[in-house]
Amino acid sequence: MGLAQISQPLVWRKGLDVGTRGVEVFEAAHHPRLGLGGSRPYSAPEGKLPMSWQAADVLKQQISLLDYLQGQGWKPARQSDGGRLMGLCPLHPDHRPSFLVDPNKNLFYCYGCGRGGDVIRLAELYHSVRFTDAMALLRHWSGLGSLLPDVTRFYQMQLHHHAEVAAYLLQRGLHRAEVIEELRIGYAPGRCLRAWLTSLGYSLESLRQAGLVNAEGHDTYSHRIVFPLQGNLYGRSTGAAAPHRFLPGSKGGLYGWERVRGCPEIILVEGMFDLAVLWQAGFHNVTCALGSHLNALQFRQLCADEGHPGSSRTVYLALDADTNGSGQQAAQRLSQQLRVAGITARRVELPDGHDPNSFFVGGGNAREFQRLLERACP
Repeated sequence: MGLAQISQPLVWRKGLDVGTRGVEVFEAAHHPRLGLGGSRPYSAPEGKLPMSWQAADVLKQQISLLDYLQGQGWKPARQSDGGRLMGLCPLHPDHRPSFLVDPNKNLFYCYGCGRGGDVIRLAELYHSVRFTDAMALLRHWSGLGSLLPDVTRFYQMQLHHHAEVAAYLLQRGLHRAEVIEELRIGYAPGRCLRAWLTSLGYSLESLRQAGLVNAEGHDTYSHRIVFPLQGNLYGRSTGAAAPHRFLPGSKGGLYGWERVRGCPEIILVEGMFDLAVLWQAGFHNVTCALGSHLNALQFRQLCADEGHPGSSRTVYLALDADTNGSGQQAAQRLSQQLRVAGITARRVELPDGHDPNSFFVGGGNAREFQRLLERACP
């Protein structure tokens, strides 16, 4: 994989290719075919209901299941006279349309995997989260369409007002302003986001629900480099606080997946600073799992057929070479799982104790990293 290949134009693709299949009628909200015949259709820990049904019912009335599905890239293959839709199931590898959606009743059912329910149940299954996190994800998706971009822009502005942050980014190997701008990197100093957002008209309660301020009304992101994600924010501490922070809910899919999903060769890293220095070095087919363990959505993304046979995709696992061997073990497990799924996986062997970020900070360059890719082992 040469540098010219790595820096190739990015391919943006969206949605699923779907065929056709017959549809059936939903009889009731908890139709047995939906798998919701019991009294507790959601994943309530220890048999307890985690939230009032009234709050759940209000949320379901506010959010269209079809709109949410289409927001995740789902496309119907066929529409019946009654308005019901059929397409590929987003919950499992599907090659024949088996996923039925009734927009009028806000319900879905898959004839392939046998799972079904409403928009909250879909969010639970799609993102592999519990009921309360699914509610938070849906609130973010429906109510934070403008809030998160506003927060991102505010943190980007703050980055230019704190000279110590520029010095920190230089220490982490980031020195090109265009890369910082393209990745929309910002800085959360703390004690100022709440005042700015309320001046824009956001209520304090909406900020609490989003996880941007705590119960006492203080900013939850403080002294952190901030990377905006799809429906979330990742904050990396610059001080002694816990190093990683996310908003409530799932960390979502692979970072920047829309940019790289069409690439036949993809580099997977653990952290956002790993991704940033590789992007700066010209490796634009890089994505980040925000950890060494992929969630179900991230794994499905790597295995998805994006217009070419899955076996033609090669994933280079550039995980941390931890001194305790945890990163190497995670890479080996993931490599085996990808091979079972028909994906070519190769493990990039970084120097002991290094990750891609420290490799470049320590004097490594693009050509040397390219040689590591070429020597990557199965």
